[in-house]
Amino acid sequence: MPSTEKKISALQQAALTSPDYADIVPLFIGVYDYLLGLENQTGITIAPSCADPKERIEKSFPLLIFSDLKVNQERSVAFLLGLIDVLSQKGQENAEYLQQIAIALKSGSIDPEAIYGAILERRRTPINDISDLLAVPAPLVEYIFEIPLKTALESFSTGYDANSFAGWQENFCPICGSRAGMAELSGEEGRRALSCSACSFRWPFKRMACAYCGCDDPEKLSYFTAGDGATRVDTCKACSRYIKTRDSRKGDSDVPLEVEDLLTIHLDLLASREGFERGK
Repeated sequence: MPSTEKKISALQQAALTSPDYADIVPLFIGVYDYLLGLENQTGITIAPSCADPKERIEKSFPLLIFSDLKVNQERSVAFLLGLIDVLSQKGQENAEYLQQIAIALKSGSIDPEAIYGAILERRRTPINDISDLLAVPAPLVEYIFEIPLKTALESFSTGYDANSFAGWQENFCPICGSRAGMAELSGEEGRRALSCSACSFRWPFKRMACAYCGCDDPEKLSYFTAGDGATRVDTCKACSRYIKTRDSRKGDSDVPLEVEDLLTIHLDLLASREGFERGK
Protein backbone atom coordinates (compact mmCIF):
# COMPACT_ATOMS: atom_id res chain seq x y z
CA MET A 1 0.00 0.00 0.00
CA PRO A 2 1.45 3.40 -0.96
CA SER A 3 2.11 5.61 2.04
CA THR A 4 -0.05 8.62 2.79
CA GLU A 5 3.00 10.79 2.18
CA LYS A 6 3.38 9.37 -1.33
CA LYS A 7 -0.26 10.08 -2.13
CA ILE A 8 0.11 13.68 -0.96
CA SER A 9 3.30 14.11 -2.97
CA ALA A 10 1.69 12.74 -6.14
CA LEU A 11 -1.26 15.11 -5.79
CA GLN A 12 0.99 18.09 -5.16
CA GLN A 13 3.03 17.24 -8.24
CA ALA A 14 -0.12 16.94 -10.33
CA ALA A 15 -1.27 20.39 -9.22
CA LEU A 16 2.10 21.85 -10.21
CA THR A 17 2.31 20.21 -13.63
CA SER A 18 -1.28 20.68 -14.78
CA PRO A 19 -3.56 23.65 -14.12
CA ASP A 20 -6.54 21.35 -14.74
CA TYR A 21 -5.83 19.67 -11.40
CA ALA A 22 -5.26 22.84 -9.41
CA ASP A 23 -8.93 23.16 -8.47
CA ILE A 24 -9.65 19.55 -7.53
CA VAL A 25 -6.58 18.41 -5.60
CA PRO A 26 -6.71 20.74 -2.54
CA LEU A 27 -9.66 18.83 -1.09
CA PHE A 28 -7.94 15.46 -1.46
CA ILE A 29 -4.65 16.81 -0.15
CA GLY A 30 -6.54 18.15 2.85
CA VAL A 31 -8.01 14.72 3.53
CA TYR A 32 -4.65 12.96 3.25
CA ASP A 33 -3.01 15.62 5.42
CA TYR A 34 -5.60 14.79 8.07
CA LEU A 35 -4.96 11.06 7.73
CA LEU A 36 -1.20 11.48 7.97
CA GLY A 37 -0.16 10.10 11.34
CA LEU A 38 -3.73 9.10 12.22
CA GLU A 39 -3.88 5.93 10.11
CA ASN A 40 -4.17 3.80 13.26
CA GLN A 41 -6.61 6.08 15.07
CA THR A 42 -9.77 5.44 13.07
CA GLY A 43 -11.37 3.52 15.92
CA ILE A 44 -11.43 0.41 13.73
CA THR A 45 -9.35 -2.65 14.53
CA ILE A 46 -9.29 -5.82 12.46
CA ALA A 47 -8.88 -9.30 13.91
CA PRO A 48 -9.56 -12.05 11.33
CA SER A 49 -11.37 -15.05 12.75
CA CYS A 50 -9.67 -17.24 10.13
CA ALA A 51 -5.91 -17.32 10.68
CA ASP A 52 -5.03 -19.33 7.55
CA PRO A 53 -6.01 -17.66 4.22
CA LYS A 54 -5.85 -21.05 2.49
CA GLU A 55 -8.96 -22.20 4.31
CA ARG A 56 -10.91 -19.31 2.81
CA ILE A 57 -9.34 -19.51 -0.65
CA GLU A 58 -10.37 -23.11 -1.08
CA LYS A 59 -14.01 -22.03 -0.66
CA SER A 60 -13.59 -18.82 -2.68
CA PHE A 61 -14.37 -16.72 0.41
CA PRO A 62 -12.49 -13.51 1.27
CA LEU A 63 -10.34 -13.57 4.39
CA LEU A 64 -12.39 -10.99 6.30
CA ILE A 65 -16.02 -10.93 7.33
CA PHE A 66 -17.74 -7.96 8.92
CA SER A 67 -17.57 -9.41 12.43
CA ASP A 68 -13.76 -9.27 12.13
CA LEU A 69 -14.02 -5.48 12.37
CA LYS A 70 -14.12 -4.12 15.90
CA VAL A 71 -15.25 -0.51 16.25
CA ASN A 72 -14.53 1.72 19.23
CA GLN A 73 -17.47 4.11 19.16
CA GLU A 74 -15.78 7.01 20.94
CA ARG A 75 -12.60 6.93 18.91
CA SER A 76 -14.48 6.39 15.66
CA VAL A 77 -16.75 9.38 16.25
CA ALA A 78 -13.77 11.57 17.19
CA PHE A 79 -11.98 10.58 13.97
CA LEU A 80 -15.06 11.25 11.85
CA LEU A 81 -15.68 14.65 13.45
CA GLY A 82 -12.11 15.69 12.70
CA LEU A 83 -12.53 14.54 9.12
CA ILE A 84 -15.78 16.47 8.77
CA ASP A 85 -14.02 19.62 10.01
CA VAL A 86 -11.45 19.24 7.23
CA LEU A 87 -14.10 18.61 4.58
CA SER A 88 -16.08 21.64 5.80
CA GLN A 89 -13.04 23.87 5.42
CA LYS A 90 -12.20 22.57 1.95
CA GLY A 91 -15.68 22.14 0.47
CA GLN A 92 -17.96 24.97 1.48
CA GLU A 93 -20.80 23.85 -0.80
CA ASN A 94 -21.45 20.83 1.45
CA ALA A 95 -20.97 22.64 4.77
CA GLU A 96 -24.64 22.42 5.79
CA TYR A 97 -24.85 18.70 5.02
CA LEU A 98 -21.60 18.04 6.85
CA GLN A 99 -22.87 19.88 9.88
CA GLN A 100 -25.99 17.71 9.91
CA ILE A 101 -23.86 14.57 9.91
CA ALA A 102 -21.64 15.95 12.69
CA ILE A 103 -24.65 16.73 14.88
CA ALA A 104 -26.04 13.23 14.33
CA LEU A 105 -22.70 11.66 15.26
CA LYS A 106 -22.46 13.68 18.46
CA SER A 107 -26.02 12.78 19.45
CA GLY A 108 -25.55 9.10 18.71
CA SER A 109 -28.15 9.09 15.92
CA ILE A 110 -25.61 7.45 13.63
CA ASP A 111 -23.90 4.19 14.49
CA PRO A 112 -20.57 4.19 12.61
CA GLU A 113 -20.21 0.43 12.94
CA ALA A 114 -23.50 -0.15 11.11
CA ILE A 115 -22.43 2.11 8.25
CA TYR A 116 -19.02 0.46 7.98
CA GLY A 117 -20.74 -2.90 7.74
CA ALA A 118 -23.11 -1.67 5.06
CA ILE A 119 -20.23 -0.35 2.95
CA LEU A 120 -18.17 -3.50 3.34
CA GLU A 121 -21.10 -5.76 2.49
CA ARG A 122 -22.43 -3.46 -0.26
CA ARG A 123 -25.79 -2.94 1.42
CA ARG A 124 -27.41 0.32 0.37
CA THR A 125 -30.37 0.41 2.79
CA PRO A 126 -28.52 1.62 5.96
CA ILE A 127 -26.79 4.37 3.99
CA ASN A 128 -30.02 5.45 2.32
CA ASP A 129 -31.79 5.43 5.68
CA ILE A 130 -29.24 7.88 7.12
CA SER A 131 -29.52 9.98 3.97
CA ASP A 132 -33.30 10.19 4.36
CA LEU A 133 -33.13 10.82 8.10
CA LEU A 134 -30.73 13.75 7.79
CA ALA A 135 -31.80 14.94 4.32
CA VAL A 136 -28.22 14.71 3.03
CA PRO A 137 -27.03 13.07 -0.20
CA ALA A 138 -26.33 9.35 0.18
CA PRO A 139 -23.04 9.56 -1.79
CA LEU A 140 -21.74 12.11 0.74
CA VAL A 141 -22.62 9.83 3.65
CA GLU A 142 -20.88 6.92 1.96
CA TYR A 143 -17.81 8.99 1.07
CA ILE A 144 -17.27 10.20 4.65
CA PHE A 145 -17.54 6.75 6.20
CA GLU A 146 -15.50 5.10 3.46
CA ILE A 147 -12.42 7.12 4.40
CA PRO A 148 -11.77 5.64 7.88
CA LEU A 149 -12.87 2.19 6.74
CA LYS A 150 -10.52 2.20 3.76
CA THR A 151 -7.71 3.55 5.93
CA ALA A 152 -8.08 0.68 8.40
CA LEU A 153 -8.40 -1.93 5.65
CA GLU A 154 -5.37 -0.60 3.78
CA SER A 155 -3.26 -0.78 6.94
CA PHE A 156 -4.37 -4.38 7.42
CA SER A 157 -3.76 -5.45 3.82
CA THR A 158 -0.08 -4.44 3.95
CA GLY A 159 0.55 -7.66 5.86
CA TYR A 160 -0.22 -9.74 2.77
CA ASP A 161 0.99 -10.06 -0.81
CA ALA A 162 -0.25 -11.90 -3.90
CA ASN A 163 1.60 -15.06 -2.82
CA SER A 164 -0.58 -15.20 0.28
CA PHE A 165 -3.56 -15.89 -2.00
CA ALA A 166 -1.92 -17.90 -4.77
CA GLY A 167 -4.54 -19.44 -7.01
CA TRP A 168 -7.21 -16.83 -6.30
CA GLN A 169 -9.29 -16.50 -9.48
CA GLU A 170 -12.27 -14.46 -8.28
CA ASN A 171 -13.19 -10.96 -9.40
CA PHE A 172 -13.49 -9.69 -5.82
CA CYS A 173 -10.74 -8.98 -3.31
CA PRO A 174 -9.37 -12.03 -1.47
CA ILE A 175 -8.87 -9.95 1.67
CA CYS A 176 -12.04 -7.91 2.18
CA GLY A 177 -14.37 -9.11 -0.58
CA SER A 178 -14.74 -5.69 -2.21
CA ARG A 179 -14.77 -5.16 -5.96
CA ALA A 180 -11.88 -3.77 -7.95
CA GLY A 181 -11.54 -0.01 -8.15
CA MET A 182 -8.96 0.01 -10.93
CA ALA A 183 -6.78 -2.37 -12.92
CA GLU A 184 -3.15 -2.16 -13.99
CA LEU A 185 -1.11 -3.72 -16.77
CA SER A 186 2.58 -4.29 -16.11
CA GLY A 187 5.61 -6.22 -17.31
CA GLU A 188 6.61 -6.98 -20.86
CA GLU A 189 3.56 -9.20 -21.34
CA GLY A 190 1.17 -6.66 -19.87
CA ARG A 191 0.02 -8.86 -17.02
CA ARG A 192 -3.20 -7.63 -15.49
CA ALA A 193 -3.86 -7.05 -11.81
CA LEU A 194 -6.97 -5.74 -10.12
CA SER A 195 -6.69 -3.25 -7.27
CA CYS A 196 -9.27 -3.42 -4.48
CA SER A 197 -11.49 -0.36 -4.14
CA ALA A 198 -11.45 -0.68 -0.35
CA CYS A 199 -8.12 -2.05 0.89
CA SER A 200 -5.95 -1.42 -2.22
CA PHE A 201 -4.74 -5.04 -2.29
CA ARG A 202 -3.78 -6.24 -5.78
CA TRP A 203 -4.30 -9.68 -7.24
CA PRO A 204 -3.74 -11.18 -10.72
CA PHE A 205 -6.73 -11.49 -13.02
CA LYS A 206 -7.41 -12.64 -16.57
CA ARG A 207 -6.38 -10.10 -19.20
CA MET A 208 -9.43 -10.56 -21.43
CA ALA A 209 -12.39 -10.69 -19.07
CA CYS A 210 -14.73 -8.18 -17.47
CA ALA A 211 -13.55 -7.39 -13.96
CA TYR A 212 -17.15 -7.42 -12.74
CA CYS A 213 -19.31 -9.97 -14.57
CA GLY A 214 -16.47 -12.13 -15.92
CA CYS A 215 -17.62 -11.93 -19.54
CA ASP A 216 -14.82 -12.99 -21.90
CA ASP A 217 -16.63 -12.52 -25.20
CA PRO A 218 -14.34 -10.30 -27.33
CA GLU A 219 -17.35 -8.82 -29.11
CA LYS A 220 -18.68 -7.43 -25.83
CA LEU A 221 -15.36 -6.16 -24.46
CA SER A 222 -13.77 -2.94 -25.64
CA TYR A 223 -11.86 0.09 -24.41
CA PHE A 224 -11.31 3.73 -25.19
CA THR A 225 -8.72 6.35 -24.36
CA ALA A 226 -8.69 10.12 -24.10
CA GLY A 227 -5.43 11.87 -24.87
CA ASP A 228 -2.00 10.37 -24.37
CA GLY A 229 -2.32 9.32 -20.76
CA ALA A 230 -1.41 5.89 -19.45
CA THR A 231 -4.94 5.18 -18.22
CA ARG A 232 -7.77 3.93 -20.41
CA VAL A 233 -11.34 2.74 -19.87
CA ASP A 234 -12.19 -0.94 -20.33
CA THR A 235 -15.89 -1.46 -21.02
CA CYS A 236 -18.21 -4.47 -21.02
CA LYS A 237 -21.46 -4.45 -22.99
CA ALA A 238 -22.66 -7.59 -21.19
CA CYS A 239 -23.10 -5.76 -17.87
CA SER A 240 -22.73 -2.12 -19.03
CA ARG A 241 -19.94 -1.51 -16.54
CA TYR A 242 -16.39 -0.23 -16.88
CA ILE A 243 -13.08 -0.18 -15.08
CA LYS A 244 -10.22 2.26 -15.55
CA THR A 245 -6.96 0.52 -16.39
CA ARG A 246 -3.49 2.01 -16.17
CA ASP A 247 -0.85 0.61 -18.50
CA SER A 248 2.26 1.17 -16.40
CA ARG A 249 4.40 0.44 -19.44
CA LYS A 250 3.34 3.86 -20.72
CA GLY A 251 4.25 5.70 -17.53
CA ASP A 252 2.82 6.98 -14.24
CA SER A 253 3.77 3.74 -12.48
CA ASP A 254 5.09 5.75 -9.53
CA VAL A 255 1.70 7.37 -8.95
CA PRO A 256 -0.48 5.45 -6.45
CA LEU A 257 -3.51 3.99 -8.23
CA GLU A 258 -5.82 5.71 -5.76
CA VAL A 259 -4.39 9.05 -6.85
CA GLU A 260 -4.47 8.05 -10.52
CA ASP A 261 -8.16 7.36 -10.03
CA LEU A 262 -8.73 10.87 -8.66
CA LEU A 263 -6.77 12.46 -11.49
CA THR A 264 -8.74 10.69 -14.24
CA ILE A 265 -12.25 11.78 -13.31
CA HIS A 266 -12.69 12.97 -16.89
CA LEU A 267 -12.61 9.33 -17.99
CA ASP A 268 -15.47 8.53 -15.60
CA LEU A 269 -17.51 11.32 -17.16
CA LEU A 270 -16.82 10.04 -20.66
CA ALA A 271 -17.76 6.48 -19.70
CA SER A 272 -21.00 7.70 -18.14
CA ARG A 273 -21.90 9.58 -21.32
CA GLU A 274 -21.41 6.37 -23.27
CA GLY A 275 -23.92 4.61 -21.01
CA PHE A 276 -21.50 2.66 -18.81
CA GLU A 277 -21.63 2.50 -15.03
CA ARG A 278 -18.65 2.12 -12.76
CA GLY A 279 -18.51 -1.35 -11.28
CA LYS A 280 -18.89 -1.86 -7.53
